[in-house]
Amino acid sequence: MSAVTKRSLLRDMSLPSLMAGFITVLVGFASSAVIVFQAARAMGASQAQIASWMWALGLGMGITCIGLSLRYRVPVVTAWSTPGAAMLVVGAGAVGYSDAIGAFVLAAVLGMIAGFSGIFARLMQRVPMALAAGMLAGVLLRFGLDVFVSMQTQLGMALAMFATWLIGRRLFPRYAVIATLLVGIAVAAGQGLLHMQEVLLQLATPVFTWPTLSWAAVMGVALPLFVVTMASQNIPGVAVIRASGYDTPVSPVIGWIGVANTLLAPFGAFGLNLAAITAAICMGREAHEDPARRYTAAVAAGGFYIVVGLFGATVAAVFAAFPKELVACVAGIALFGTIANSLSMALREEADREAALVTFLVTASGLSLAGIGSAFWGLVAGGICLLVLRPRPARA
Repeated sequence: MSAVTKRSLLRDMSLPSLMAGFITVLVGFASSAVIVFQAARAMGASQAQIASWMWALGLGMGITCIGLSLRYRVPVVTAWSTPGAAMLVVGAGAVGYSDAIGAFVLAAVLGMIAGFSGIFARLMQRVPMALAAGMLAGVLLRFGLDVFVSMQTQLGMALAMFATWLIGRRLFPRYAVIATLLVGIAVAAGQGLLHMQEVLLQLATPVFTWPTLSWAAVMGVALPLFVVTMASQNIPGVAVIRASGYDTPVSPVIGWIGVANTLLAPFGAFGLNLAAITAAICMGREAHEDPARRYTAAVAAGGFYIVVGLFGATVAAVFAAFPKELVACVAGIALFGTIANSLSMALREEADREAALVTFLVTASGLSLAGIGSAFWGLVAGGICLLVLRPRPARA
């Protein structure tokens, strides 16, 4: 990193952006790390290999978040493929561990080719903004609802966090989410809901596995993992970037994520991709009032992800020490602004309103077909509605 870049980063960094980066990692890790552990166990990974998975994933997400955000000066947030991990839990047990690692490498190479070749970017150019915003709102809706669902089990903590955010938005809007997180931790500690006594400091050690391939691994792991990651993760990830007002070059971003994934796959990085839900936290006004400086939140998230990788087992225990209601509340509250903006953009144009509504509803439904999540099918349903409902130009 050059001296100029360092000065620029330090000037643009703020406490809210640091906290947005932390919340991004907290939400991303706490919401789906269990699925990654399940996937590793389903494939017969040892404890050392599971720790290596977390090392590789944390390092990959950290390097890509920091490198790409600094390169393009926009918040580029990456994540592991949660649908991909869920698919591995169900379908990867029939192949050997080294074959599965080979499938990870192949899927990463296919993603790299799809990025640098421009195929993925050309596909995304055909997605109307109203549909992209409707899909984003549908993806994030559950997180907003979880703030109030949490009141059923932890009324005092959830209500205190919501009240803190409401007062904070009026009196100190830049620090409202920070105050909300601190109040949640204080209430949880007062109620004895934090279990920090189980946390032990422990470094993860990378374990290299020489990749092999079999026909079963190619057809049963590599190709489904590639399709699921592109359809269910990268498409929503690009939609979040576009809906947040950033014009990030898609092809090199997807391509470089594929490069990092290819290098780290032998250590257990099964699927790296653009983030959607967690990325929205770094792209909202809570990260920084100035959109041009929100890239610092993604850089901060990258730094925290590297810590997650280096101290995989320790950080897992720390995140597990937080009650699930606390994580749900801070995630949903941090995304309130993004949900509102997405709904506004989705319904702005009257000609696209019904198609955007269908996209939102299908995405929010959680529909999953052929192993592909509701975000992709929401775009498909909305696209069909556009084709049917948009008036065709009259012939001369």
